[in-house]
Amino acid sequence: MTTTTTSGAVTSADGTTIHYHQVGSGPGLVILHGAMQSGRSQIELAQALAGDFTCYLPDRRGRGRSGPAGAAYGLQREVEDLDALLRATGAPYAMGVSSGAIITLHTARVQPALRKAVIFEPPLDIHGSHSTGWLPRLDRELAEGRISAALVTGMRAGRMGPPIMRAIPRPLMELMTSSMVKRQERAVAGVEPALRELTFGELAPTLHEDLHLVAEASGDLEPYRSVEAEVLLIGGARSAAYLRAALGELQRVLPRARRIVLPGLNHSATSNAAQRGRPEPVAEAVRRFLGES
Repeated sequence: MTTTTTSGAVTSADGTTIHYHQVGSGPGLVILHGAMQSGRSQIELAQALAGDFTCYLPDRRGRGRSGPAGAAYGLQREVEDLDALLRATGAPYAMGVSSGAIITLHTARVQPALRKAVIFEPPLDIHGSHSTGWLPRLDRELAEGRISAALVTGMRAGRMGPPIMRAIPRPLMELMTSSMVKRQERAVAGVEPALRELTFGELAPTLHEDLHLVAEASGDLEPYRSVEAEVLLIGGARSAAYLRAALGELQRVLPRARRIVLPGLNHSATSNAAQRGRPEPVAEAVRRFLGES
């Protein structure tokens, strides 16, 4: 098994450069990260799969060495980015995590060459289960440079972490988050950006784009009936109820889908261990699914 990481780039339809990390050998698998992440956020998942697949981990636009989100940002731009990478690499498989799963689902509707797709907990709004009404507050906090406040807004809106976190008074949460951001920044000081995950402070401005993806994708799921690819829906038994509900609805409408629930895991499961992920059980499920003829 090779775990040596290389890098490359593709050009999307609007001319934006999309940078990616590459590890492993075998059939191609694009792993598309979610909110508050970059390509390296799933590097340990990719390394666990590297003996069987060539894994491509793009930095979605606005992150890392990829180009900016752009004024015309939206779901179509993200689909074009993933489509460009699939075409350039010839990868027959894609895996999307959280908001990256929304992009992967939409790409599967328009890219028939995508044979199999793994969908991990897309934050879809099912009958008002995941309101996007907190966007104005988030944008205001970002515009004011209140990064910790914006992060708390995003975490609470996404119902991340254990329920007790939502009982902590907001000023205390912001203080704790500010301390966490500073510790993370000290930990990566002097580390080559290409060899580390981006910090929460660096990623906070991208919350705006991810929320817009959720808002744009909300509503009727019936169009997903046209997806021809085989789909594996993965969720953690300890994830938020609205994420589990979204997977259930997708299982109902996708014509070639199966669903598995991984015991003891939550929404951070695909992440690296330092971010409280447990990528090995996820990798095993992905390996079994993609290895089937």
